[in-house]
Amino acid sequence: MISIALFNNRGGVGTTTLVYHLAHMLSRLGHSVLAVDLDPQASLTSLCLDEPELKELWNVCPEAVARDAAPASARGFGRVREGHSVADAVRPVLEGAGDASPLQPVSLKAGLWLLPGSLDLGRFEDKLSADWFRSLAGDAAAIRTTTAFRHVVQRAAEGVDADVVLVDVGPSLDAVNRAALLAAETVLVPLIADFVSLKSLSSLGPTLREWRDSWQTLGLSQVPAGGPAPAMTMAPLGYVVIQPEMRLDRPAVAHARWLDQISAAYSSAVLGQPSPADDSHRIATLRNYRSLAPLAHAARKPMFDLKAADGALGSTQTYVQTCYGEFRDLAENILRRVDEVR
Repeated sequence: MISIALFNNRGGVGTTTLVYHLAHMLSRLGHSVLAVDLDPQASLTSLCLDEPELKELWNVCPEAVARDAAPASARGFGRVREGHSVADAVRPVLEGAGDASPLQPVSLKAGLWLLPGSLDLGRFEDKLSADWFRSLAGDAAAIRTTTAFRHVVQRAAEGVDADVVLVDVGPSLDAVNRAALLAAETVLVPLIADFVSLKSLSSLGPTLREWRDSWQTLGLSQVPAGGPAPAMTMAPLGYVVIQPEMRLDRPAVAHARWLDQISAAYSSAVLGQPSPADDSHRIATLRNYRSLAPLAHAARKPMFDLKAADGALGSTQTYVQTCYGEFRDLAENILRRVDEVR
């Protein structure tokens, strides 16, 4: 099993959309995939589940559910049940009431599962922040807090025999995201070729290296004998550039000038290895498929699976096929990169 966190502390780069499409593509390629929503905004969960299911999962408007406002399949008899999100699973640990609860993933399709998130994750920020330093000092209860996400994800992945775990992480450098990133073996950075993404790397890279080094040099040695001791390597995989516009299959001129600078900034900030701009860590450049997004959202499926019946007519269908090819290549390139860094 491999675990990959997709993370950028700069918001608006399409991280959740990338996780969603990568999960579906990897499943299409024959891999069993577990998608994990550890973003306190729960955007991936909202993308994967229908509104009645979200109401059931998060206990929103229970009186409406009782009045048959939702179909029977969403009222505890279908894919979800109330209180079965990641936040619910880790609540006993983070509230000091016991161990994390096992969480059964939601089956999205054959070979593809979701560990649903919740907006309640943000409530654990203070606890995770305080216990981080206690865990580095060897406090057993704090170590359970710091590794709670990791344990829930690992047990769920083993339960469905997942080949690949994709973790969606929110856009900030806070304690919730630190615990989320510690649940992954590798980290992939999605970004846009612009000045803000270039600048964000200067804070993202050193912070990731500090978290990883602190755990491996201090926290790991403090884990009690016989207890789980995850390495939590967070090994950098590289980055994916998502272009706002494409012209003649090349990045728009306004953004092309940032590409060379980003490759050097990634090497320096994320890897701590200043090097010339050789593009070796750029896994792919994806065009922006914004015209397909509304159709995909309405059809509740990935953009590359859109059919004529979904409104993808004429030249749009060619665009769908191009989208499929790019995401297939991206998925294959990511798996190759994983093999190189393990």
